[in-house]
Amino acid sequence: MPYLLPILALLCNAFFWGVSWWPFRAMHGAGLHPLWATALMYSLVSAGLLALRPATLGQLLRHPGLWLLALCSGVTNVAFNWAVTVGDVVRVVLLFYLMPAWAVLLAWRVLGERPTPTALLRLALAFAGVLLVLWPAEGGARRLASGLGLADALALLGGFTFALTNVQLRRLREAPGPARMLAMFTGCMAMGVASAAAGLTLGLVPAFPAWHPLWAGVALAMAVVLMFGNWALQYGAARLPTSTTSVVMQSEVLFASLSSWLLASADLAPRTLAGGALIMLASLLAALRR
Repeated sequence: MPYLLPILALLCNAFFWGVSWWPFRAMHGAGLHPLWATALMYSLVSAGLLALRPATLGQLLRHPGLWLLALCSGVTNVAFNWAVTVGDVVRVVLLFYLMPAWAVLLAWRVLGERPTPTALLRLALAFAGVLLVLWPAEGGARRLASGLGLADALALLGGFTFALTNVQLRRLREAPGPARMLAMFTGCMAMGVASAAAGLTLGLVPAFPAWHPLWAGVALAMAVVLMFGNWALQYGAARLPTSTTSVVMQSEVLFASLSSWLLASADLAPRTLAGGALIMLASLLAALRR
């Protein structure tokens, strides 16, 4: 029973990210591109955090290592938010959850942790799952590269930078918690603005739209949920073993799959399910190891 509330808190966070594709698509339908939406939401969240803890800005400036954390977190959110808006939700979430495989490689390169045979097995399972998810229905290997879309590339990029974010959090565990949080929030805001501006220059992203009550209301609600979700994650993760946290957070894939399937937005092909099972198995093995 003492673990019930922390587990519920983690489930709330996983549910939020699992169904976050819907509000992003709603804002996109109202004219607000996901990059502008990311910039707007995290500007509201950052302003709220600074209003509650104004001293956090000084802590952030005194820890230059947090700037790389801000960059990694920003790229992660920009890539994920854009991908779930324009791509198949289940496919995007599964490719994003390649994170345990990237973590093995990054921990080897950045932290000097040589992979064990079990880690190499997780790596092989995860990449085999990705190959199944991406394998085209027709044409086989010859059409594999040509079948990759923008959402696939964004999901893979987001998963890689998500793993790098986790590595940076381990390196910066001595930095104050509120400063780490502010670094991640402001990084998302800055990368959202920079990516949207670059996309606008290249003709890939439309200009910031005129005010509309739909996207404005959803963005404000999402900013509030972001704050609550971050609190729920910290509350649950601080009170549960790391292995339990990792397993509970896998429910994000379930929430994303069910919500997108019920709303007819997902393609649950047998090959996708098989590849997803391998990716999830790699994640669960990583959790059990811890």
